[in-house]
Amino acid sequence: MLTITSIKKGIVIDHIKAGTGIKIFHNLNLDKADYKVALIMNVPSKKMGKKDIIKIENEIDIDYAVLGLIDPNITVNIIEDEKITEKRNLQLPERVVNIIKCKNPRCITSVEKYVNHEFYLSNKSKGEYRCIYCDEVYSVQEN
Repeated sequence: MLTITSIKKGIVIDHIKAGTGIKIFHNLNLDKADYKVALIMNVPSKKMGKKDIIKIENEIDIDYAVLGLIDPNITVNIIEDEKITEKRNLQLPERVVNIIKCKNPRCITSVEKYVNHEFYLSNKSKGEYRCIYCDEVYSVQEN
């Protein structure tokens, strides 16, 4: 039996779609962390069937827009003294800057390297974003 102990102070990223935890792990640069981090994959879940969990025994700044874009169903729990003190439910961010890149070769972002890649949420139910410059569609499912 695999046992992962509770953390005293830090963050637990829960309800991650199974198999997506590794993407978040790398996106948050946790592979370079010098503190305790646990990536637990394929954990049985009543609600999801299987899920991934990331436990971080440290206070770090998390880009909630990136997490929401990768998996809007994630729950972020803030832990102090081994107890959850705050629970944050994520959703798709309304706007993202330099997280996804425009694939349109005629877009100004392809020509001008110093222009930010900015997208706005155009269809929440489909998880679609549009480039603010050329209107190119990006689907979260492509992620």
